[in-house]
Amino acid sequence: MTRLLAPLLAFAACAFAADPAPAPPPAPLDFIDTSFENASPLWYEFAPDGTVIVNLNYDQERLSPNRAAGHFHFRIQAAKGRRVTLELRNLANVWNSKAGSVAKEIRQVVVSEDGRSWTPVPTVFPEPDRVLVTLEMPGPSLFVARAEPYRVSDLNRFLDEVRKSPLVKITPIGKTVQGREIEIIRIGNDDAPNHVFIRARAHPWEPVGNWVTEGLVRRLLKGDADAERFLERYNVCILPMANKDGVERGGTRFNLGGWDLNRKWDKPADPKLAPENAALEHWLEGEIKAGRRPTFAMDLHNDGNGMLHISRPDTPDIDAYLARMARFEQCLRDHTWFTVGSTKPGFHNPGTLGEGWFSRFGIDAVILEFNCNYIEGLKQPAMGRHWVTFGEGLAKAFEAYFAAK
Repeated sequence: MTRLLAPLLAFAACAFAADPAPAPPPAPLDFIDTSFENASPLWYEFAPDGTVIVNLNYDQERLSPNRAAGHFHFRIQAAKGRRVTLELRNLANVWNSKAGSVAKEIRQVVVSEDGRSWTPVPTVFPEPDRVLVTLEMPGPSLFVARAEPYRVSDLNRFLDEVRKSPLVKITPIGKTVQGREIEIIRIGNDDAPNHVFIRARAHPWEPVGNWVTEGLVRRLLKGDADAERFLERYNVCILPMANKDGVERGGTRFNLGGWDLNRKWDKPADPKLAPENAALEHWLEGEIKAGRRPTFAMDLHNDGNGMLHISRPDTPDIDAYLARMARFEQCLRDHTWFTVGSTKPGFHNPGTLGEGWFSRFGIDAVILEFNCNYIEGLKQPAMGRHWVTFGEGLAKAFEAYFAAK
């Protein structure tokens, strides 16, 4: 029996030796790093064709079906020259209790080797809820983001720079859910006849507000004759980063208490769940008591379209307000690259800062959304430097608006 089995065992050994199992295909990349400031929470896997499936994690709103996943900022690690195809998933958000998807709004990504100098790259849409982009690695790592990032550390550097000016006062007004300090930047003379208030980054994925306000502040501090004339007409108070926790942690829409900071402004803020809004409301009440009620307020946001949101609450003075806002829109057209227009008659959203401040405090206020992909007025992809230019022009737009009162 042994003599009969030996040839069979030898044959089997040769067969296995001659036909080794095929090696698995190489991974399309080495790693996706999310260990840095403002990086997005995500997980990833590889499809059979080598596509890297990037699954974004949702923010959730407290006591609401709303969820959001639109922020992405991560670093690819792969060999130089390798072509990497990414597919972004988990884009079926719920907004104002309505199901939808932000996939159609993601028309480009921006990429950077060093996390500072960014280049736009267009995306493709093989299906309505799929977003794909193919990148060639210029080196061993490449940052990828939805919009050019502006981080808490960028804000801190900017604050350290501008606080040296005698025209600037930076005042803490409260803290975030996690205890990060919230500050107001005040530029100009408190005795100016008009007072402008601007808020940025209520939604953490939307960096435009920081770029715009940086451009505005730099223009007002330029020290030339135009800047002096602007500051004779008005002063400016800016809340530069309302949702610092979300920006630091790579969130999309809500604060860490599950609160949308651009909702529920039709009632007093909850200091436990939305300490950021409670702090701003307390500051506003102090300004009104001191005789510095804002003459005009703006809340700055990004989306995939761009629009000046003018609410139309049912109040006796609505016609006069709408006439003033039409004049402001024309000032934007005259002195910035703004072209996209405003909301249609009948638009009404009482929870936003725009309508809430008008209805509750008698302050002319609007929401200004910027397209995160493309700037129609410049025929250019949307980038930080273009938003800075808008802020510079905004200084003149405010002057023109108040001059026409």
